Amino acid sequence: MKNSLISRKEKILEAALVLFAKNGYADTSTKEIAVNAGVSEALIFKHFGNKDTLLSHLIKSGYRRVLQHHRGMMTYKSAKDFLKNMIFLPSKLVAEEPMFWKLQERLSHIPFSKSQHEQFMKPVHPIIIRAFSELGYQNPEIEAQYLLLVIDMLWKKEACGEIENSIDLALLLEQKYQLL
Repeated sequence: MKNSLISRKEKILEAALVLFAKNGYADTSTKEIAVNAGVSEALIFKHFGNKDTLLSHLIKSGYRRVLQHHRGMMTYKSAKDFLKNMIFLPSKLVAEEPMFWKLQERLSHIPFSKSQHEQFMKPVHPIIIRAFSELGYQNPEIEAQYLLLVIDMLWKKEACGEIENSIDLALLLEQKYQLL
């Protein structure tokens, strides 16, 4: 019985992620999620309490997965390797979990989602500054700010399907910073 509850809970999470990403949070009802998951609406409330908690769970678990799968990429080995990893990370993340990142893009203006993303990125900023310092850049703080803005724009544009050449743009950044 426990296995069927877990699988039904996962079905709810999968259906909610797809519907929130495609239709938006406000335009998705718990009834739609239930129908798409093949469960009763009451089961959603049993597992999550309300739609806000369901969304919160999706966002937090999404960032946990990213951290678990990409811990090695965020390890500092050398300045060039770290910057290269940061430049190519958005494309990898969006390719691995397109619906999660599409949802994040749609919710980027909502305080909870924004704070989760900022928490995710916060440890990276000082490391990027360190990398630019080690590479001898005149103003590493501004370079870090610029690179983070470009990375932020790249994943958002890729997640919502507005660009298809993100790898080419990442290669351009790699060349710009002479990370080859």
